[in-house]
Amino acid sequence: ALGAPGHDAAVVTDRAPGVLLNYDLYASDGDGGWNATGFGELRIFGLGRAIVSNTGFARAYRADGGTRRHESVRLDSRVHWSFPDAAVSIVAGDVFTGFLDWTRPVRIGGIQIGRNFALQPYRVTMPLPEFLGEAAVPSEVELYVNGLRQYAGSTPPGPFQLAPVPGITGAGQAQVVVTDAFGRVSTLDFPFYATQRLLAAGLSDWSLGLGWVRERYGLESFAYADDPVGSASLRYGVSNALTLETHAEATEGLAVAGAGVAWLADMAGVFNLAYARSRSDGGAGGQVAMGWSWNDSRYQFALDTRRTHGDYRDVAARHGPLPPRRSDRAVAGINSVAGSFGVTWVQLDQSIPEPTAAGSPVTPERNRYAGFYWNHGFDNGWYANASINQGLDGGRDRSAFIGLTIPLGRDARRQAAVSWQRDAGGDSVVADVAQPVPGDGGAGWRMQARAGRLSGGLAEGAWLGRRGRIGGGLSQLGDSRFGYAQATGSVVGMGGGWFAARAINDAFAVVSTGGHAGVPVALENRVIGATDARGLLLVTPLNAWQHNRLSIDPMDLPADIRVTSAARLATPAQGAGVRVGFEVRRVHAMRLMLRDDDGHPVPAGSRIEDPPPGTPGVVGYDGEVYVEDIAAGTRLWILLADDSRCMVVVPARSDAAAGQPTTVRCIAVSTP
Repeated sequence: ALGAPGHDAAVVTDRAPGVLLNYDLYASDGDGGWNATGFGELRIFGLGRAIVSNTGFARAYRADGGTRRHESVRLDSRVHWSFPDAAVSIVAGDVFTGFLDWTRPVRIGGIQIGRNFALQPYRVTMPLPEFLGEAAVPSEVELYVNGLRQYAGSTPPGPFQLAPVPGITGAGQAQVVVTDAFGRVSTLDFPFYATQRLLAAGLSDWSLGLGWVRERYGLESFAYADDPVGSASLRYGVSNALTLETHAEATEGLAVAGAGVAWLADMAGVFNLAYARSRSDGGAGGQVAMGWSWNDSRYQFALDTRRTHGDYRDVAARHGPLPPRRSDRAVAGINSVAGSFGVTWVQLDQSIPEPTAAGSPVTPERNRYAGFYWNHGFDNGWYANASINQGLDGGRDRSAFIGLTIPLGRDARRQAAVSWQRDAGGDSVVADVAQPVPGDGGAGWRMQARAGRLSGGLAEGAWLGRRGRIGGGLSQLGDSRFGYAQATGSVVGMGGGWFAARAINDAFAVVSTGGHAGVPVALENRVIGATDARGLLLVTPLNAWQHNRLSIDPMDLPADIRVTSAARLATPAQGAGVRVGFEVRRVHAMRLMLRDDDGHPVPAGSRIEDPPPGTPGVVGYDGEVYVEDIAAGTRLWILLADDSRCMVVVPARSDAAAGQPTTVRCIAVSTP
């Protein structure tokens, strides 16, 4: 198909062994006591396909008038293997079970195997609309989607097929404009509907999990349930308009299974329906989920409901709240020249179990809300938004908000904001003036004043450098005073060196220039830094599983430095680093000024017979010749325009005269 995305070829991943420590240090002091917390993530990568990681925190604190306490908790430990050829990941350790829109995941300690389309980021998983046409003669074809050109190219005589770029969702209008070799223009109109809710025909997404449910996460390091659990999910694109779904999970005394369907009803939007059934020691029950959504560039509508009956349970209910007895939602919105408007309505009937034996009836607790929102961005950079939410089960359960943001200065780095909010606690007015921390590094700050139910203010600032971020602030709200300080960053050991850097959540690279310092390095043609005294530079962040272009500019290097290749593509794994080496070498170069027996320059254009590597084959203006890495005493034979010849003996290179031309005599020789 013309204009279709490229083939989803498997991503080739570079690997390099290394270790990474992300840290976040936080300390606070206030009327309620003091607190000091350190969070860390240790990551080991480059061990084949495996990435090993562990997270946890340590804390020391004292409440007002209390005793000093200490605690440390392990959070997540896992080993992650990725197989980009098959778009499959295997994770052993602390993971979430796979889930669908109508199921609930649980955190387990065990193993999870499943599809991971992030390993093939250039692959399109959603169904793309296709537009057909036919050309009688060679023609130029253009595709416009919602008035924007998506493709322009040529087609030979015969039928052709076009596909828009990924990322277009909702109802739209496509136009195919065909201009034949005689200049005749024909236009074909195609309405279409695109959605990411479905899988492309023949594509599957699945997961399998087995382990023990993690309990008291964040409070205890090794608290797991006694009974193992298993979970399996599958989605399959039967066609571009129909995706089937199924899910099953089980633990001791409980089994759940269900199936669903997502259907694109042409231009009517996307419908989904699912039903699940559970059977446990306490009884049996079911859950039904239904929904519909439709949107285009101006309007958005969505309706969905999820309801349970009988004694429906899932694995999450064994270790937390029961599934809602009823969960309904309705959303409608419109985009106009006056801004974006929307209304929402939700109802949640939460199941509250009676304090009796398992399997006894539950009491639903009903909560209903209706809301309205509006936002608008003005041409001068101002932005305004407002919202109101009303509880339908209590007249005083109402909240309202109005806010206005104003850019300060032409570069809009600084901005002011003012807002008013009312809820059950009363009114409050907040005024802010802030300069956000630049993403490339630098300083940022914020000043805030509050009036109303809780008067006071705060002042905070932060600075982002290449080796991390530091910040702090002071606040006073009512009679309460509070101060904090924070530092985040990382330490990386890889590629023959250790580096201090900002916190690294994605992939990164260590660039080597063969020990040459001060070499500027660019990421996607944007200079990101220069190599240090070791000839190394840590570059972050890179996009995992994607081609990241790293380059150096030979024009920024001294004249005696040569680069074999000035650009490299790095494709790292998620959370891992790669080593990118540029072959940079110093050459011993000289500029020779050739003179004949009479002291005149050898004519430009004279040819050098069998020139050594790195030496041009002709003599330049004023008899100049550039030579590289040629041993002293080497003979160069020069063929002049009149077919006569002369010979040059390369002199010894003088470091004192490096870069300066050296005059040498070209001795005339007889032509054999």
